Amino acid sequence: MEKHQLKIVGKVIRGQENGRKLGFPTANLNFSGKLEAGVYAGNVEFDGKKYKAAIVYFPGKSLLEAHILDFLGDLYAKEIEVEIIEKIREIIEFKNSEELISQIKKDLEIIRKK
Repeated sequence: MEKHQLKIVGKVIRGQENGRKLGFPTANLNFSGKLEAGVYAGNVEFDGKKYKAAIVYFPGKSLLEAHILDFLGDLYAKEIEVEIIEKIREIIEFKNSEELISQIKKDLEIIRKK
């Protein structure tokens, strides 16, 4: 697992809401910096509070998605800071949404322990 220390600040934009449909809503940021595609453990900070987060980066889409653990709320158009800490895996193609949901649950268990 690769250690990173990268902070990205930006306004949350609307995505396709695929994460929300799967039960894992994400805060999306436009980002096209120097970061490999993958799933990362990190933090998201806003309104003076810091939360653990599962972060996915898709360079081809210039999109960074953060699922904020233990948070429910609307962050659209709000400025947040995303801190990338550690890459936990590569992007994987899944056959169906059940496989993806199962992997996300495993990822979240790993991130909670960080």
